[in-house]
Amino acid sequence: MRAILVINSKGGSGKTTLTTNLASYYASKKFKTAIMDYDPQGSSLHWLKVRPCDVEKIHGANAAVQKSTPLRSAHMWIPEDTEILIIDAPAGAKGLLLQELVRKSHFILIPVAPSSIDIHATADFVKELFLFGGARTSKAKIAVVANRVRSASTVYESLQRFLISLKLPFLSTISDSHNYLQAVEKGLGVFEMDEESTIVERQELMPIFKWVDGILPGSLTLDDDGKVISIERSGKFAAMRTGGKSLISTILTATGRFKKLP
Repeated sequence: MRAILVINSKGGSGKTTLTTNLASYYASKKFKTAIMDYDPQGSSLHWLKVRPCDVEKIHGANAAVQKSTPLRSAHMWIPEDTEILIIDAPAGAKGLLLQELVRKSHFILIPVAPSSIDIHATADFVKELFLFGGARTSKAKIAVVANRVRSASTVYESLQRFLISLKLPFLSTISDSHNYLQAVEKGLGVFEMDEESTIVERQELMPIFKWVDGILPGSLTLDDDGKVISIERSGKFAAMRTGGKSLISTILTATGRFKKLP
């Protein structure tokens, strides 16, 4: 089973949009897919409830910590034959919960929205993830996507600099498209909607699936539209993860620098 964790401590980064589109993609490719929703709001589980009966089934597990749900382990059950597990993390995850999420994951995907507040919060979260969340010793692969991006964003340049500074694989820019909103409302993903009208969104998400399959970004340079210029295989990611020391130093530097962003 492959477990993909979608996480950012900052609310509003678009975690559920990514979670549902990743899950629906794999389900549409006939993988046995499940979503484990740690968010008390249960947005991913609500999406599953409105999902049409004529599309591929996705199992939903409620992992939210709630006082009214004493049998949490029973709600967290997923079928043994699950091939793809998408974990939708709650906002503000830290401490033991963050460590639990990291332990469960083979891949960790961090969406960041293009606002100065989100950039600063994500910088602090990445530091928390490595220093206290267990990512430093975890074998999970970690990457970043820019999410809910509008081309006219006034802080987009700051977002570009921030993503490059992290020296984590930057996979793609996910636009603030109405198609994503329509998909969520219908219980679908963009790969289950009309192909011609969702071609842009499909292209935005494909680098994530390639990354899961082992194709890593060869460059952290972005073009004028915020797209990855190259996704060729590279040994740079493995080298930076060795011992976690060089990456930790970079994160600490980046988090200090980007607190000064406008």
